[in-house]
Amino acid sequence: MKSPSVPTGGEHRVPAGQLLTDLARHGDRDAEPGLVDFAVNVRGTTPDFLLRALNARIGDLARYPGVDDERRAVEAIARHHRRDPSEVLLLAGAAEGFALLPQLQPRLAALLQPSFTEPERALRSADVAIEQVVLPPPWNLDPDLVPESADLVVLGNPTNPTSVLHPRAAIDALRRPGRVVVVDEAFADIVPGEPESLAGDRLDGVVVLRSITKTFALAGLRAGYLLGDPLLLRRLARARPHWPLGTLQLVALEVCAGPEGAAYAAAQAAEVQAHRASMIAALRGAGVEVMGRPSASFVTIAVPNGTAFKERLRDHGYAVRSCANFVGMGPDMLRLAVRDESIVSGLIDAIGKVG
Repeated sequence: MKSPSVPTGGEHRVPAGQLLTDLARHGDRDAEPGLVDFAVNVRGTTPDFLLRALNARIGDLARYPGVDDERRAVEAIARHHRRDPSEVLLLAGAAEGFALLPQLQPRLAALLQPSFTEPERALRSADVAIEQVVLPPPWNLDPDLVPESADLVVLGNPTNPTSVLHPRAAIDALRRPGRVVVVDEAFADIVPGEPESLAGDRLDGVVVLRSITKTFALAGLRAGYLLGDPLLLRRLARARPHWPLGTLQLVALEVCAGPEGAAYAAAQAAEVQAHRASMIAALRGAGVEVMGRPSASFVTIAVPNGTAFKERLRDHGYAVRSCANFVGMGPDMLRLAVRDESIVSGLIDAIGKVG
């Protein structure tokens, strides 16, 4: 397969006025019914133990969410990450955490790119000044690229869509007095042992965002949480409505942070690691360039004429995610969710037909 043209990052800082064509577009738009889904990074199906816990509370939906449900969820998450309950803020999905960022009233937000588009979307909607800090492939974090004037820095770890896992030391080097560093760890629990996670660390100015919707296949329920200094969390939450989460969301957070949930996430992480290695080998064997050093439940590939390639795969029954609307990437890059060998073999056959 002919090598595509791959962006190198060019200038590390993209002008804040440069807008993406569609910040709101995500992989679910590509995962049409009937297609084999490589576009969405949600794992398999919701585990039985979690479905049982949710089903047991269906009869409670006539009542408002209870304070005891919220307390149990907060305490389970605090125990899981060895934090104080005051350092936990529950969210109606990780995306809500990004929607709360304007409450910090930053003067300048530095966004480490390529990365998930929701932080930019939320900050732009609040007219926050943004500086794009573009990391060239293979997307290793260089703290020196971040402007000193930025009082808010947002990055993913591991990063969506590049699947790159940044070292803890590099993230720690971003910290400054008066600066808030937000680390999106929505996929951290899919990395065996979570070696670079900051979720269990009490660091001044650092807020960690976590999600349970990816690993536990709960994208339709919307649940996550923030971890950080209680004063920062109160600032983020000051404009939220009462009852921000429903009963089933609270139950899901409690169960996923509990012992059974932790064991399940660890098993999923080991499975993803094995499937990812097999998938990368199969892709490279088919002449496809796999970019960076993937560490999460998805990989980024580079192919010539990526938009046409994506559409031809769709014609053969496979949905993949274009990276065209990620800052620092382009239409010749595609993101593929990690799947098992039997599903990947079908994708490889399709690639052979369209490549």
